[in-house]
Amino acid sequence: MRQPMNQGNAANPQLEQALEDGAVQLGVELDEQRLHRLMEYLFLLNKWNKAYNLTSIRQMDAMVPLHLLDSLVVHPRVQGVSRLIDVGTGPGLPGMVLAIMNPDLPITLLDSNGKKTRFLFQACTALKLDNVTIVNDRVEAYQPEELFDMIVSRAFASLQDMTHWCKHLLANEGCFLAMKGQFPEAELAAIQDDYRLDLAEAVSIPGVDGERHLLKISPV
Repeated sequence: MRQPMNQGNAANPQLEQALEDGAVQLGVELDEQRLHRLMEYLFLLNKWNKAYNLTSIRQMDAMVPLHLLDSLVVHPRVQGVSRLIDVGTGPGLPGMVLAIMNPDLPITLLDSNGKKTRFLFQACTALKLDNVTIVNDRVEAYQPEELFDMIVSRAFASLQDMTHWCKHLLANEGCFLAMKGQFPEAELAAIQDDYRLDLAEAVSIPGVDGERHLLKISPV
């Protein structure tokens, strides 16, 4: 049996078990270090949320499925990626979760909200994540030194706005990975002349009701 983490107030066997069980259902393997880091991130998010309103989800037992597991579902789809940006990351969803799960993957977290990027700086420092770059800027103003082969977005904008605002960030042969609720037929129709749908996957998040879809989109 896995030992619960022993790191001050970041010890909650029930939450750990819910996270581990949910990851198993998603087919995502969590070793002890990643499990503990995800829990540390959860406790930091909860602590900062009380003062800075980083997320409307207030209860940690709800954050496990709605934030952590909802982000973990992306993990298998980023394997083989060399540079990734999470646009409109908010408090780091899914980017911080992906950074914890993929410590060798350079990940940029971009958000225009200063409170949220300040939290991200503190969280990266506390978790000793050296694969993360945090950018406090509007997406259309950001000019990276290197382009990205995957742009991830979790409820950031419509597909049309996402592809329009972010296209200058995309490397040749790069793609978008959008996290959506219901299958966005109208949004896809609006971009069909310029982008193709490479993958549409309905996913089920343990403990979360409602539809969820992952869409991989590439320029034609």
